[in-house]
Amino acid sequence: MKYLALVYYDERIINAMTQREWKSLVGECLACGEGLRGSGHMQGGEALQPVDTATTVRVRNGKVSTTDGPFAETKEQLAGFYLLEARDLNDAVLAAAKIPPARLGSVEIRPVRDLLAVVDS
Repeated sequence: MKYLALVYYDERIINAMTQREWKSLVGECLACGEGLRGSGHMQGGEALQPVDTATTVRVRNGKVSTTDGPFAETKEQLAGFYLLEARDLNDAVLAAAKIPPARLGSVEIRPVRDLLAVVDS
């Protein structure tokens, strides 16, 4: 089963890091990704640019509107994601617990919905 692990942290913590601390964290994340790929858990993933680069899109009555910034103001911001393959939620939790930014913020795990299964049923 596929799970999306959404990585959240307070960007102020990241911005306060020294260059050395930041490079160390990035190195840990890259090594974590390699380990998760090697174990067959990681199907994909990417880091995201800071929240101030976000644009929110809404369509109401056929009219498109955009807003600079994220959908909601929160203490922690979405920093990236890992697409995981896991036997079950417990297996996904064990994999997500290896993601280094979990020490700084949180990792939300959500099962991926198979829309084709809905259409085909």
